[in-house]
Order: sequence, then C-alpha cells, then structure tokens
Amino acid sequence: MSYYPSFLRLSVCLLAALALAPAAFAGDNDWKPVDPAHLAMKAPAVEKDADAEAIFWEVRADDGDAQDFVLSNYIRIKIFTDRGRETQSSVQIPYLGGMRIKDVAARTIKPTGEIVELKKEDIFDKTVIKGGGVKLKTKSFALPSVEAGSIVEYRWREVYTDDSAQYARMQFQREIPVQLLTYSVKPSAYYSNARAMRFQTFQMDTPKFEKGKGGFYTATVANIPAFREEPRMPPEESVRRWMLLYYTPQEKVDGAAYWKQWGKIFHEIFKGNVKVNDDVKRAAAEIVGDAQTPEQKLERLYDFCRLKIKNLSDDASGLTDDDRAKLKKNGKPADTLKRAQGTAGDIDELFAALAISAGFDARWALMADRSRIFFDPSFADVYFLLYRGRNNIAVKVGEKWQFFEPSDTYVPYGMLAWQAESQQALISDPKEPIFVTTPLAPPAKSLIKRTGKLKLLEDGTLEGEVRVEYTGHAAYDKKEYNDDDSAQRREETLREELKEQMSTAEMSDIRIENVTDPQKPFVYAYKVRVPGYAQRTGKRLFLQPAFFQHGRGPAFSAADRRNEIYFHYPWSEDDTVEIELPAGFALDNADAPQPFQASEVSKYAVSVGVTADKRTLIYRRSFFFGGGGGLRFPVNAYGGLKQLFDEMHKRDNHTITLKQDAAAAPGTSN
Repeated sequence: MSYYPSFLRLSVCLLAALALAPAAFAGDNDWKPVDPAHLAMKAPAVEKDADAEAIFWEVRADDGDAQDFVLSNYIRIKIFTDRGRETQSSVQIPYLGGMRIKDVAARTIKPTGEIVELKKEDIFDKTVIKGGGVKLKTKSFALPSVEAGSIVEYRWREVYTDDSAQYARMQFQREIPVQLLTYSVKPSAYYSNARAMRFQTFQMDTPKFEKGKGGFYTATVANIPAFREEPRMPPEESVRRWMLLYYTPQEKVDGAAYWKQWGKIFHEIFKGNVKVNDDVKRAAAEIVGDAQTPEQKLERLYDFCRLKIKNLSDDASGLTDDDRAKLKKNGKPADTLKRAQGTAGDIDELFAALAISAGFDARWALMADRSRIFFDPSFADVYFLLYRGRNNIAVKVGEKWQFFEPSDTYVPYGMLAWQAESQQALISDPKEPIFVTTPLAPPAKSLIKRTGKLKLLEDGTLEGEVRVEYTGHAAYDKKEYNDDDSAQRREETLREELKEQMSTAEMSDIRIENVTDPQKPFVYAYKVRVPGYAQRTGKRLFLQPAFFQHGRGPAFSAADRRNEIYFHYPWSEDDTVEIELPAGFALDNADAPQPFQASEVSKYAVSVGVTADKRTLIYRRSFFFGGGGGLRFPVNAYGGLKQLFDEMHKRDNHTITLKQDAAAAPGTSN
C-alpha cells in the first residue's frame, strides 16, 4: 500500500493504470483498409517462430487542451498458428479507479476476406489473474471466428479524468512481436508552457520524435521482439522496453543536488502535515502508557494506528471510489485520531505525529516499490518515489533509522511490506536529506507451516485433514489477494490451486481463517481425499510422503535464461506429515533424502520415521531460501539456481515402499 502527498497528486490513477495497461492506439472511428498482402502472409517478419505478430500498433496520447487525458489505441494482429489463435482470441484491457474504457470495437478478418464484427453485448467487465497472483479488473472479450491465417484488430480509448499528466508511461513491447509501432504525443498545454517535455527510456534506445500536424510529435519503431515472461523474473519495468514521458523545468538539477533539493521540500511539507496538538499529545501518552524502552513505545503506537484506525484506502474496507470521494477529508492528524479512520496517508502521518509527541524524531522516507522497478537514483526525477513508490515513516532510535508503514494493516511490527524492504529510502531533512537502505526480513519471519494427518488406504487413496499457516510476507500476500473476495470465491481459489497440483483431489469442510485479521496467521484448513495417490503394484504400495509437494512441477524448467532471477522475499517452510499405514502393510524401506545447504542462502532437510507401533509414518521437511539477503541473481547464476531447485524437486519426489504382509495378502491363509 502506498499514498501520495496531497501537493503532488498529479494523475495518480493515470499512472497506476498506465503501468498495467498495454499501451495501444485507436485513432478514428473507421477501420483502416486491409492490405491483401497481409491476408496472404504465411510467415512472421520479426520472429520466425512467432504464432502471431502485430502488423501495426498505434498509440496516441492527447493531453493538449482537453479536460481529460485520453489514450487512443489501435492494434492489428496476424494469426499464423492454432496456438496464435488460442492466445490472441481472448483480450483483456486492464483498468483501475479514475480511468474509463470507452469505444471498444473489435473484428476478425478471415483468410477469405470475410469480416466478423464483435457484438457490443459480448464485452464484459471481469477480474483476471495475472502472473504472480495479481488480480486486475478488465474489459474482456473473445474475438469471433478466429482461425489460423486470420487478422484480428481492436481499438479502444482510455480516458483519465485528471486535468493533465505530468508523467505518462508508454509501453514498447507486447507478448507478441510487432512489425511497426507508432506513438503520437500531444504535449500538455498545462505543463509545456513552463517546462520541457522529456523522454526517458528503459531497456531501449530513445526513438526520435518529429513534430507533425495538430501539434503531435510522432515516433516510429520497427521490428520489436516479443516480451516473454519467465518464472521468478524481475519486475516488468526493469526488463520490458518502455518509455517515460515527463515534464521538468528547463534548467534541470541533476544527481545528488536534485535529491537534496527534494529531500528539503519533502521535509517542509511533512512538517505541515504532521502538526501536533494537545489531543495528539494526550493520545500518545495514553497509548505509550507504562512502556519503558523505545521499541515498546513504538510498537504500541504502531499497533494503535494499524489496528484501531480504519483504513479507508484498503480495498477490504468495502468502499467504492464514489464512496471515498464523498467522505470528509482529514486535514490533520487530530482529525484522523478523532474520527478513528483515514486514508493510508492519514494513518501514517498520525503515527508520525504520535511518535513525535512521544519524543521521537520522525520523518518521511520515500522509496521506490520494488514490485515495480529496481530503483536507480541516477535518474534524477521523483517519479519512482512519488508516483510509483511507497512512503514510510522513518523514526530515529539511537543512531539508526527504523521504518514504519502502519497503513499496511497486515504487516506486523518490526517488518515492512516486502515491496518496501531492501530499498533506498530518501529521508527528508531541512539540511541534509540522505538515502538509507531499508532492512530485509530474514526467512524465519515469513513461514509457511503445513501439517497433514492422513490415512493411506489399500487401493492407494490418501485421505485426512490438512492445515496450512502463513506468517509474515507469505500471510501478507495471501490476505491482500483474498480480502476483497467473497467466502465462496476464496474457496474456489483454494480448490483450483489444489486441483492444478493434484487433479484427483477432493476437498471438504474448508475453513479459511483470519483473512482480514491484522495479527493472526492466514490459515487454510480442510479435509482432503486423493484417489490413486500411492501406486499399487502387487503386494507393494509406492508412496511419496512429501504430500504438500506432490504433483508440483520444477521451479525452473527452461534450459536457458534471458533475465536475472529475482525472489520477492526470503521465506521458510516447515512441513509435518503423518500417514497412517493401511492394515497389513509395513515399511519395506524408509530411507530419507539427504539434506543440502547452499551457503547461507538456502538449506533443505528431511527426516522419515515411524511411530513405536510401526503403524504411522512421520515425515518432516524444512526449507528456507533467501538467507543473507540473497534475492537477486545474475543470468549466469541460473544454472546453479536451477540445479538447487531441481535437486529439491527430485528429493521432494522421493518414494518409499510399503510391502503387504504375506498373511494379509488376499487369497492367502495362515
């Protein structure tokens, strides 16, 4: 969760949406003529093995004189294979609050030249799941009558209600190759009078923009390769080709001087926002109570703001954008305290005011969000700190700065949301603002604890009860993903996850606990039945005791790698599986996989045993990754990482043998 200082809330909704939406362009209300050569095209031009390829992709950004900022989109795609038909027939256009999708139109041109239009009633609002478990609201539709050899095209307008945009994020890569991409940009009349329009490119060279009709600047780029996702990949803004359009004063201050200047500005604004009055002072004294140490005092203040003040910015609040617009705004921390509710920014600033009242030195700490990009301060602009960043409160304890964001309801004291950890934070100051790196929680802080009490039947069916608890960042991710879903949808999500892992699994008595509880672990508990879990061959059963890993594929399947490897946060796993053996069967072998350790980064260990009566198998597994802060690895480390996770996958698939006693075998007698 993040918020933006009120003096700089410039097109925030626009920027969030641009970060997610595929930038494209629909120009006029009429479709462009179709070149017969494109219909006859048999092979892609950019990448020889592409299943589909964009013939053109046009984007027009217009923020000249209109009240609204409008992105017009138009893309035409050639389908070469059945796989291309499958991937390109279904379209999702993401959108967020403050943004409207208008004038959606689509059609299919069949190889014969026949045109099939998309009907308006076939366009739906949906929620879709992206890689990494991100949920997006979309305008979704399925293009009609698509087949190999067809051309599909669609257009839409993205309308943002802000007066103008100081920043606009422009994509230069899609999931398919692009033969020709054209961007047309009309400078903002509001900004360009006093500031220069600039472009900053990422993972690409800056294209040349030339001024044309209507005050538009146009650039064209040819032969753009497809963007391909990889597991455990850095955030897209650090690997995908894109460009930032922004406005700055004609004489721009660079480097350290720039950040020093902004750090001072932030401090002045912060002082105005966190003014302390008698009500805040009294509240701070009551909350701190008999706490003696700085840590005890800060924990009480933090938990008060996190647990006692309703967060109106959180999607779990049930408020719509219209509801939030009608709410009376809190002008100062005393208002937030009195109303016991506020935006994320209000809550963080209340914490700062309470901390100051308790005798602490508190400041704003602004940082980038590493779920979006790896921050590089050499790009001297506040975009990644304000518009694509996170704001914490820094409190000085002794000689060190500690960082807090109580508006992150699901983050316990002593931690930050993983997106804010291990980041360079700009701490505001009236004289010498500084960058300080935020801490990274160790693996033990984010534990996935799994227990299974199961029974194996003679036919290989496994059934019993399961409980999975998530703490730390693992719980944060689960709660943020589930908190705005219905109870029914949460169960469906869990069923889908288990079915994907074990197709024959049947679940019942599902309990999903503590979804919105700020303090308790997130919990899945259920009964499970898995026919055919163990393989029966004659008098033997072959059993994989690592129930929670059964059916999972390898973490890394590709032989090579394009992008560096990136893990969101360190984590640990602790599994205990008890399996009651079927009557008449005993262990034929119960050897355990050997442990391994990768320096301080990772460790894996397994034990296998039986109870004294030899009727119950006890399997224990422990694993952690990310020790010593190991989260990012260069491409040339891929082989070693793949080997580590492949070895763990192999050991998780370790099989033990159960043998039926001769006396218990069918057809035998004593």
